[in-house]
Amino acid sequence: MNLPLTGRTAEDLLAEVARMKEHDLPVRGGQVTAYVYDTGRAEVNDAAARAYFEMLEVNCLDPTAFPSVVEMERQVVGAVADVLGGGHGIFTSGGTESIMLAVKAARDLGGRSRPNLVVPVTAHPAFHKAAHYLGAEVVAVPVDLDTYRVRAADVEQAIDDDTILVVASAPSYPQGVIDPIEQVAAVASAAGVPCHVDACVGGWLLPWLRAAGAAIPPFDLSVHGVTSISCDLHKYGYAPKGASVVLFADPAMRRKAYFASAGWPGYTIINATVQSSRSAGPLGGAWATLQALGRQGYEELGRVTLEATTKLREGIAAIPGLRVLGEPESSLVAFTGDGIDVFVLADEARARGWFLQPQLSYAGIPANLHITVTGVMLAGVDAMLKVIADSAAAAAERGPVVLPDGLVELVAGLDLEALDDATFAELAASVGVDLRPGAGQPEMAMVNAVLDALPPAGREAVLVRFLSVIYGSGNSTSSHP
Repeated sequence: MNLPLTGRTAEDLLAEVARMKEHDLPVRGGQVTAYVYDTGRAEVNDAAARAYFEMLEVNCLDPTAFPSVVEMERQVVGAVADVLGGGHGIFTSGGTESIMLAVKAARDLGGRSRPNLVVPVTAHPAFHKAAHYLGAEVVAVPVDLDTYRVRAADVEQAIDDDTILVVASAPSYPQGVIDPIEQVAAVASAAGVPCHVDACVGGWLLPWLRAAGAAIPPFDLSVHGVTSISCDLHKYGYAPKGASVVLFADPAMRRKAYFASAGWPGYTIINATVQSSRSAGPLGGAWATLQALGRQGYEELGRVTLEATTKLREGIAAIPGLRVLGEPESSLVAFTGDGIDVFVLADEARARGWFLQPQLSYAGIPANLHITVTGVMLAGVDAMLKVIADSAAAAAERGPVVLPDGLVELVAGLDLEALDDATFAELAASVGVDLRPGAGQPEMAMVNAVLDALPPAGREAVLVRFLSVIYGSGNSTSSHP
């Protein structure tokens, strides 16, 4: 893209935005079962959008310049702390940043020369990302392959003198089950190690499911040994992206998450988050969403979400060739196929207008499809089950993906760093994946089958090149000698 010579009208720009969004997944209505969260209440979305826009140009960099940021953040963080057992918090841009700050605080508090994190294999990759950025190692602990929960005894065995943080999930994203928080926190506390609960998905969901009658075990800062917890408001808080809160039981640990620098002659640098300048728009959107829904609104959303999840789980279990993984306490449901290729099923569902999120096999857990049930889905759960059943039947008829002989070995043996993007795009096209701009959404079963056959490091290398290709076209309009 070249910068236009003269400015364009708002009408012209919005028309082009609409064109660019033509092939996007819909963000409302419940047919997309990942990435977006929908209350089904237009008035709540409108209130959030208005508040977001009102705070759009306010900069969170300096709270003394914009006291509205302080007042609004205190209210948002206070509401989360009130529901999740107290604590002292920071409003962040999302779960990854909340986790990054929790790891930084633990690292700076621990003072270890070779710090490590003890995490279940089902813990979110944000912990691996935080460890990568912050110079820590990840010690991954297996989960029980019947329940998909980590065992406290395995966590205890993995802790050593360099462990700065123990992690448990409420729930873990892949199968929607809650780790035994009380037991894990107890072994962490006995070892003198902080314990973080990743409740990015569940923090603003589990309390409302409990109010609706679900059996939700203790998981928050009220649990002895839990020292921090992350909770995303742009998930089941239904706020606009990106809105999350990280709470610390001890204000001294929260201070370890901060960053200050006086080593230059410019303005004072003190950051509560990874970012410096950042719009207060997400804060405004989160504040307005919490206020617009209130406790009763969230309790009602919890009730209908629990009802939809129960109906979905029972419906999937009744479809021949499909089975739900584990017994999820939350509204995250994963199912696999017995004699049905779930990657083919996902393509069939996509062709019918529904997005089901593929998850690759890992650590003994089979490849599966993931559904995040939200408040809007109760009205459409029968339609979703029909699509899943029809797609499963079509996938059974098509049969599993058959990979060309030698393809996996070829990909595994490639030096991907030596390939330019054009050559990688040609390789993708050879298996039916056209990455050219405007080519549309390809069927992904073949891609997922190849990725599933590769070890994690191979998957990561392919995904990096995939991202490089789809963003690379058009990013540069000139070359320099």
